[in-house]
Amino acid sequence: MDEITVTNHVELCGVMAGAPEYSHTSRGERFYTFPLETKRLSGAEDRINVILRPETLAAEACEAQKICVSGELRSFNNRRGEGAKLVITVFAQELSFTDGPDANRVELTGTLCKRPNLRTTPMGRDICDLMLAVNRRYGRSDYLPCITWGLRAREAAGWQVGDRAHLTGRIQSRGYIKLIDGEAYEKTAYEVSVVDIEKV
Repeated sequence: MDEITVTNHVELCGVMAGAPEYSHTSRGERFYTFPLETKRLSGAEDRINVILRPETLAAEACEAQKICVSGELRSFNNRRGEGAKLVITVFAQELSFTDGPDANRVELTGTLCKRPNLRTTPMGRDICDLMLAVNRRYGRSDYLPCITWGLRAREAAGWQVGDRAHLTGRIQSRGYIKLIDGEAYEKTAYEVSVVDIEKV
């Protein structure tokens, strides 16, 4: 039987928007987190949370420095009842300093685990929401929300749960307002904005 190809790779270059802070401990290992801001060609900024081990974190790394992060896009279910239910982060495997331009690139291969949802924006543009399950070690999977547009959206809308797809794109963050007990709270959603996608 052919081995299923697993692809989950992220390259980010941007500015550290906050000092690294302790995040959590898993399997006896401590992990730290910091936000990274990267600019789009339009000038808009995406603010992406990065998780890393202490040994990956360079001692001289500090807020407002320009860095590149290479790693994987990860998700976990937040069961504490605070914040988003599905938390999306980048797990940093390598970190380096840079003077180069901002970058935000994602490549994923995974399996559709929810029925695609085709909708139309108020401006009349077709958009399709996809949920991609990407396997990783220890029998775990990352569940990653993706959006695709136009012709690709209409094609993906006809795919089925269980179909495998390969895509490239970028991580985007977008703010929204959520009403909780009548009060409005500012929230941030994360998704992969797809540049190219094909069924494999």
